[in-house]
Amino acid sequence: MPERLDTLVIGAGMSGIAMGYHLKQRGLDDFLIAEKSDGFGGVWRDNRYPGAGCDVPSHLYSFSFALKPDWSRKYALQAEILDYFESCAERFGLGDHLRTGLIVRSLTFDESEGRWQVRFADGSQTSARVVISAVGQLSEPFTPEIAGLTDFTGPVMHTARWNSSVKLDGQRVALIGNAASAIQLLPEVSERARELTIFQRTPNWIISKPDRAFTAFEKWAFAHIPGWQRLYRLGSFLIHELRYSALVKGSLASRFTLWSGKRKIATGIKDSKLRAKLTPDYPPGCKRILLSNDYFEVMQRGNVRLVTDGIARVLPDGVETANGEIVPADTLIMATGFVTTEFLPTLEVTGAGGGSLREAWGASPRAYKGVAVAGFPNLFMLYGPNTNLGHNSIIFMVERQAEYIADKAGLIVDGGLKALAVRPEAESRYNADLQTRLSKTVWAGDCPSWYKTADGVITQNWEGLATGFACTLGRRDDADWEGV
Repeated sequence: MPERLDTLVIGAGMSGIAMGYHLKQRGLDDFLIAEKSDGFGGVWRDNRYPGAGCDVPSHLYSFSFALKPDWSRKYALQAEILDYFESCAERFGLGDHLRTGLIVRSLTFDESEGRWQVRFADGSQTSARVVISAVGQLSEPFTPEIAGLTDFTGPVMHTARWNSSVKLDGQRVALIGNAASAIQLLPEVSERARELTIFQRTPNWIISKPDRAFTAFEKWAFAHIPGWQRLYRLGSFLIHELRYSALVKGSLASRFTLWSGKRKIATGIKDSKLRAKLTPDYPPGCKRILLSNDYFEVMQRGNVRLVTDGIARVLPDGVETANGEIVPADTLIMATGFVTTEFLPTLEVTGAGGGSLREAWGASPRAYKGVAVAGFPNLFMLYGPNTNLGHNSIIFMVERQAEYIADKAGLIVDGGLKALAVRPEAESRYNADLQTRLSKTVWAGDCPSWYKTADGVITQNWEGLATGFACTLGRRDDADWEGV
């Protein structure tokens, strides 16, 4: 482990790769990427459950600086996405900067030196002038506290920690959760299991997924017709930008989405009782809208049952509902998502003056432009608070953040600054304005979602078009920063 570094990047997923690329582009080559797993890929390395894939089109869910003409289909699956990110890391020489199995436990800012003192879980240490978190919002699996969960005698696994050796064929499977991961693995699990019981807390709005394999001619055209792939990608980006209007409360697009969602349920579900269970009572987009072409079909299979009564406790050989029903189970699958609203949940971060980041944030994390927090100099975040989207590609957002952060890191590493920190008043002004605008979106509605904290503050999503975020980061903001 180097004793001193210019830059430490935490996480080797999509964000860490983008950050490494932009650091190298600016000649900031003295950096280390610390990754807790055994390689590049992030969530696409962790999430290997059956059917895992992306709900953003393949050509859009890729870096602008590393286009891939030979995507196999419009919406790629996990293995192909992981291969893409690994190939990007190799292509841009990031492997030499990677250290795997390295978990960052604490960051402490040394004001006298203008450096972060970094402690790892294995006891090793280093110091860095700049620290960049690329851990993302979907890195730590969330398992709800359910009475008796540890007493279950069969296999228990989270979708983000899938164990392919667990036998599902002919088994009674209980699936807790019914959102993005669940609807992707449902088709295969329902075909293999003797009985599949799905425990649903809240129903989801479902839209069709326009997925298909690309033809050989299409892939040839992407590779050989100059500009065609970029034009295709731009068209996909603009179509998705237009979808933002459906996330504004009371908009015509929002009302149309509600009508079409109800129509899809009405035509797709024959049984009235099941239809009632699967019909949300909140506007589309308040929770994440899910893409699937076979969800309703799967839910009506003879070996599949939906339970909405709530879970009282887990028994050694099953699940007891809030109404006292005992549901036998051999295997328990947790499709319960991630710890999203805490940000950096596994790190102890102590900034200037001894302030704790956890205490500074309280229950509702916030950041200036999603990348920096007042009182924590030389510390930056990718995919930080209020940088998520509900309508377009997160890779576009992360690229803009990586460019922005690389510029700030350059001021510190090459520009002679000891420390660079956002001014508290700038952070407060930015977030007050952002939350005012967010109050006009469907995310502010009355529904449980990972977009907001328990007190109702929307901490995950950006308000507006992705291009609007790019403009926000592209504007000069020297007055909002204090350098020494």
